[in-house]
Amino acid sequence: QVQLVESGGGLVQAGRSLRLSCAASGSIYSINDMGWYRQAPGKQRELVAVITSGGRTNYADSVKGRFTISRDNAKNTVYLQMDSLKPEDTAVYYCNAQVVRTSWSGYSTYWGQGTQVTVSS
Repeated sequence: QVQLVESGGGLVQAGRSLRLSCAASGSIYSINDMGWYRQAPGKQRELVAVITSGGRTNYADSVKGRFTISRDNAKNTVYLQMDSLKPEDTAVYYCNAQVVRTSWSGYSTYWGQGTQVTVSS
């Protein structure tokens, strides 16, 4: 089994920063893409940022220039540095990982439990 555990959410004023972490553990051979998604009340879950195992990144237009995704492959951990936060960034943030569990298998997608980020104006 594989678990993704997120940390780092909380309440912050607009303009400030937060850093989210997500550590994958369990039966892991390798991890392909890792990413962050968010879901605000009454809205669909949306992609925030994704990073490949080689370090290529992609961001939602709404967070470009403010958020930075990174990963530590040795620790199976992905990070999301969120700067210049806005009230519209308020949401539950979920991490996501494409985990390969054996050398002969494809990947399966796993999700973290979510962490609340609230940005006050």
